[in-house]
Amino acid sequence: MIKVVIVDDDPFIRESLKVLVGLDAEIEVAGCAGDGAEALTLLQGLTPVADVVLMDIRMPGCDGVEGTRRIKAAFPQVSVLMLTTFDDDEYIIEALRSGASGYLLKNIPPDRIIQGIKTVHQGNMLIHPDIARKMAGFLQSAAPAALPVREHPSLESYGLTKAEQGIVAAISEGLTNKEIAAKLFLSEGTVKNYITDILSKLGLRDRTQIAIFYLKSQQ
Repeated sequence: MIKVVIVDDDPFIRESLKVLVGLDAEIEVAGCAGDGAEALTLLQGLTPVADVVLMDIRMPGCDGVEGTRRIKAAFPQVSVLMLTTFDDDEYIIEALRSGASGYLLKNIPPDRIIQGIKTVHQGNMLIHPDIARKMAGFLQSAAPAALPVREHPSLESYGLTKAEQGIVAAISEGLTNKEIAAKLFLSEGTVKNYITDILSKLGLRDRTQIAIFYLKSQQ
């Protein structure tokens, strides 16, 4: 059972999402909150803690970006999935840099929201290629402090094999482990092992940082 917390400042949207998401037999809605700060308080009171936080990106008070930052600092194992609109590119990128596992547009069908929750719960990311490309531009001025920094970062200089470099590129495109396995003719288990090695070599904590690192290295 996947435990989900829903975060949105609009009570109607919260209740609608609670009903829609709760229809899936594999998902349990553990609670709802009106902003990121309330979500963190809610998570702190859950035993065990929720698996996925479905969070609106724009909210008064503690918005989705700050909420993601606080939640990932306290509960790094919790996946945060952002709810957004077409006009939120900068917010999306900042949320991803803060540890979000991806985003969904608010106007997509309910079954896509449910599938998105399951996707990030499995450790995968949801990043549209258009957003992945735009991330490079936003990284021109500064990179997250947690990322290794060299004057001219290159994948080879970090000891990544050709296969690992291909997986890093695929992650930056937002592909899931299953999609990467199909693309590179590998098993999902092999892909997972590769990703573990990549994280170790690059000194990173998750797939989001891998994607950001790759885009930075291409500049």
